[in-house]
Amino acid sequence: MATSEDNNDNAGAPQTPEGFRPQGAAILAPPTAFQGGALPPGAMVMIPLGPDGEPLPKSLVDGPVALTQEQMWKLLGFNGPAVQVQDQEGRPILIGVEDLLKALEEAHKTDPQDANKARVFALELMKHERHEKAELILGKVVARGGDADDWLRLGIVQTNLKKFDKAEGTLKGAANLAKESPVPLLHLSKVYEEKKEGAKQEETLRKAIDLAGNFLDAWVGLFNYLKEAKGEAEAEKAVEELAATEKQKKYAAPYIALQAMYVNEEATREKALNFAKKAVERDINDPMSLLSLSSIYGQMAKLDEVEKLLRPHESKMLTDVRLANNYFEALWQSRQIEKVTRFLNTLVRAENAQVKQFAQERAQGIARFLQQLQQQASGATKA
Repeated sequence: MATSEDNNDNAGAPQTPEGFRPQGAAILAPPTAFQGGALPPGAMVMIPLGPDGEPLPKSLVDGPVALTQEQMWKLLGFNGPAVQVQDQEGRPILIGVEDLLKALEEAHKTDPQDANKARVFALELMKHERHEKAELILGKVVARGGDADDWLRLGIVQTNLKKFDKAEGTLKGAANLAKESPVPLLHLSKVYEEKKEGAKQEETLRKAIDLAGNFLDAWVGLFNYLKEAKGEAEAEKAVEELAATEKQKKYAAPYIALQAMYVNEEATREKALNFAKKAVERDINDPMSLLSLSSIYGQMAKLDEVEKLLRPHESKMLTDVRLANNYFEALWQSRQIEKVTRFLNTLVRAENAQVKQFAQERAQGIARFLQQLQQQASGATKA
């Protein structure tokens, strides 16, 4: 079951159908093309050209002009907002969203029985909020059988279209096909919320938690429903009571959810801190519990506590850029340059692309900082 969007830059990006060529492109000019211009080092300047190299509109040549987003994309040569896709060799390219959807639709029409082409087309339609057409495409996939994800996506589309009775039936079908996944139940609870059927909403959220006690979204949903129905104190009490049951007592998720309810206000941050500590006590290897507690320590400027908490978990940071960022900030803000350097040298060798990029960017920033200090020291000595 798909539970969330992929965070990788190009993961899940649609490929352009074979033979398809984008109608427009953005041209980048280096700073050296603008002699005497006050540009920052390493800047790239985007020059809008008309289709096929047509000259700029006179209004732009004459001076600054206000443009709508649609006008801007058109001037840059894109048919609609630019989106990133992959060409046949897997390289990232930018094309207009209208061109992308048109190409995917043509590919789907050439082989309407190909479920994978239909799914790719439907996913892009959903991403760009073309729900009516997405419902039509997914409905045909589901009618031919489809898998649990197809039913789930169709239910989400129908919810967005406010076809709540249809969405309820479709999401029940998705839950039946994916009996071990709490995701269809979470979306079904949102349908009951829209239909003002509170008892069913609560029951469905509790079923999702019973299936997966570490499913954070279900705990958040349950708290928010109970808070609306019975008040904050009763919601907090009910979540803690459920968290204390034999089946749920090993999970950190309920306390991660509770800390999130109180972390944004300074007046309640101490309360959030206590919940976050309980989450770590329950499961110190849960990255979200570590992330929650370290973030609160950071907000409270307790950098030594962040370092103490995260130091034993450096191995997790090779795959989790959020933990890596919290640990880096604690070391950097306390100016532990040697530790920071050693830590970044470890991260640079990570296989995770996000972590590696994070380490490279931070290392470059530190190098510039140290160079500036050196220059300042050199200037002071000469003076």
